[in-house]
Amino acid sequence: MSKVEGYIKNMIKELYFGQALSCTDISRKTNKSLPVTTKLLNDCIEEGFVFETGYAPSTGGRRAQTYSLKADVIYIVSVAMDQLVTRLVIMDGQNNHVTAIQKLDLALKQGQEGLLVLTNAISQLIKDSGVSKEKIVGIGIGMPGFVDIAKGINHTFLNNDGQSITSYIKKATGLPVFLDNDSSLIALAEQKFGHAQNQQNVMVVNIGWGIGLGMLINGHLFRGDNGLAGEFSHIPVFINNKLCSCGKTGCLETEASMLLIVEKAKKEIEGGRMSMLTQMNLGSTEDAANAIMEAALKGDTFAVELFSEAGYNIGRGAAILIHLLNPKLIVLSGRGAAAGKLWLAPVQQAINEHCIPKIAEHTEVIISELGYHAELIGAAALVMEHYNEISHHIQSLRKAVLN
Repeated sequence: MSKVEGYIKNMIKELYFGQALSCTDISRKTNKSLPVTTKLLNDCIEEGFVFETGYAPSTGGRRAQTYSLKADVIYIVSVAMDQLVTRLVIMDGQNNHVTAIQKLDLALKQGQEGLLVLTNAISQLIKDSGVSKEKIVGIGIGMPGFVDIAKGINHTFLNNDGQSITSYIKKATGLPVFLDNDSSLIALAEQKFGHAQNQQNVMVVNIGWGIGLGMLINGHLFRGDNGLAGEFSHIPVFINNKLCSCGKTGCLETEASMLLIVEKAKKEIEGGRMSMLTQMNLGSTEDAANAIMEAALKGDTFAVELFSEAGYNIGRGAAILIHLLNPKLIVLSGRGAAAGKLWLAPVQQAINEHCIPKIAEHTEVIISELGYHAELIGAAALVMEHYNEISHHIQSLRKAVLN
């Protein structure tokens, strides 16, 4: 890859994340002089990669022209996995879905068989999409568990006899593959496109079947010494003798997860509890979770009660984070964010009760606007974070544009 191609890749990467940038913005972000940036920007416009989008807001002088990446210049295969459901979609350069989201009922404990199912689903999605493979940058995958991002291995799920998951899928598809923990990718999405933009210290809580955590510290995603930081679910908050999925007892997950909410709802409905949930589909775990959120948002007393209890317990965990890390923001994201403001009062109540006021006074708890799509967006962002490593893509892209 030539130096010029490297500069162009940096520009494309910054435009992807910045969405609309001036020439000065691009120059600053790529550490290239303004004349060099102007020349390369004009080349990219001529080649059909970039277009003018209008003018930046006035800062007192002449408004700067802004530029954006054309949506159809790059495509990314984005995969968001949890313990029960896997979602796949192809996104364009502006994070629009160019295929419908495909859903697989894929239990991650299946190991090698599950990896084969996932790989076949990715290959079929690409084949059915009609998107030129030359324009696909790569495949980004988010999944729970202990993920070694350097080796592409998940020590918890989709065991491949110690072999790389990313290499396996790359061999089958011919595309670069990048893997990361689901909560880390949700935090990445919030940092690049959500509430955590331009913030230094943010805790992003992934409310799913467990309770994950992505930590942004001093503006960077914090992974810990060997990449396994953020196991928020397994903080031993309770003395309840409830066995957690990790094999320990009393973990936060045992009193605060969406899985717990579903289990409580089904048990009490079967016991005769009055609720609109008796008329709703509580069949699969996912259907039940969606029904409970819908009922709560409609004001069903029992459903609201379930979220209040879980939210309070999440707040107890958040109080620990506040005392340790003093974050500016706590963003509630992931699947459970669809319940919206129902979380805020109980979480804040727990923080009020369990935090030293002086430490907590500047920490704000907010609901993600990305919500359940955050992991899909984060998986795409993961690929673009590694865009400079994908050496062939500019040549392939030019070939596709010319054709």
